[in-house]
Amino acid sequence: MKYSIALSIVATALVLSACQREVSAPPTVVNVPTPVAVPGPAGATGATGNTGSTGATGTMGNTGSTGGTGATGATGDTGYTGSTGATGATGDTGSTGQRGKTGDTLVIMPAAPASSR
Repeated sequence: MKYSIALSIVATALVLSACQREVSAPPTVVNVPTPVAVPGPAGATGATGNTGSTGATGTMGNTGSTGGTGATGATGDTGYTGSTGATGATGDTGSTGQRGKTGDTLVIMPAAPASSR
């Protein structure tokens, strides 16, 4: 029995280790920065070049002559005066209206004195 317990433990350990799978992590990508060149000190300034010569001035051309003034045009004739229109006819005299009617005569009496009771 001593061996059976030890043998059971070893068999269990072998079975469990056989079922376990190795898991490998995916490879990690590492970007290495590109080295940047550091500029060196500036060089000496170059010599200044010579100034160029100025070109010659051009000649002036002749100015053309001024043209003559044109003749004044003739004045137009005065237009005719229009004729006066005819006078309109006098209108007819209106009819005489009818004579007014005489109204009724009203007699106004003084009020009767109030009686005492």
